Amino acid sequence: MQVIPVVDIRGGAAVAAVRGDRARYLPIETPLAPSTADPVAVALGLRTLFPFSTLYIADLDGIEGRGADLATQARLMQAWPGAELWIDDGIVEARAVPPPSWGRLGGGDPQPPQSSATHVLGSESLASLDAYARARQQAGPAAPLSLDFRGDRFIGPEGLLEDADLWPERVIVMTLARVGSGEGPDLTRLGSIVARAGARKVYAAGGVRNAEDLHALRDVGAAGALIATALHSGAITAADIERCAAGDA
Repeated sequence: MQVIPVVDIRGGAAVAAVRGDRARYLPIETPLAPSTADPVAVALGLRTLFPFSTLYIADLDGIEGRGADLATQARLMQAWPGAELWIDDGIVEARAVPPPSWGRLGGGDPQPPQSSATHVLGSESLASLDAYARARQQAGPAAPLSLDFRGDRFIGPEGLLEDADLWPERVIVMTLARVGSGEGPDLTRLGSIVARAGARKVYAAGGVRNAEDLHALRDVGAAGALIATALHSGAITAADIERCAAGDA
């Protein structure tokens, strides 16, 4: 099972989630980074914990309609060479993230492998099924779909949750009220969606606290989990992540 670290950004700073209530998000405090206001420092701190292959960026300015922070997205791409960045920024029309500028490297060293950006199609940002169809066509088949929930309510176009044939190969189950809550993942909802997803990979987002939660997610069939708070607090360790990657979680 894959662990994907999350960095939330707003106004160029890294912030900490509080039950998905974005108005209450404050600058993050983490022992993993000396400069917690800088998203790049936080991302690099996460990578010292474990060599993650994927980083999830929640660009709150974009999600909330103030305009995506493309400059910070590009800095994060440069900081994580060779990785895949999943970017949720509320944008439902395809557009390129500015590629990293590596500059000239001395001594004939090869340039670092460039990271790749994959846009997440967040259901809360989609006005209709037609908008979703256009976004999927533009973003490409690799783009994950985030099925977003607030409480018991699905936030997204009517019919998208019900018709699994509309889902791509990677699906995120985002329980916003549990993001940054420490309440544990919504296993009932996740299990229900896994049962309908067929061969698709389903990722849990919201509330993952510790290795026991990772065990529980594996048992209901999750392919991975998006995690922030438990990584910064040390509740989920490098050894836990290693066991996940080895299939032992």
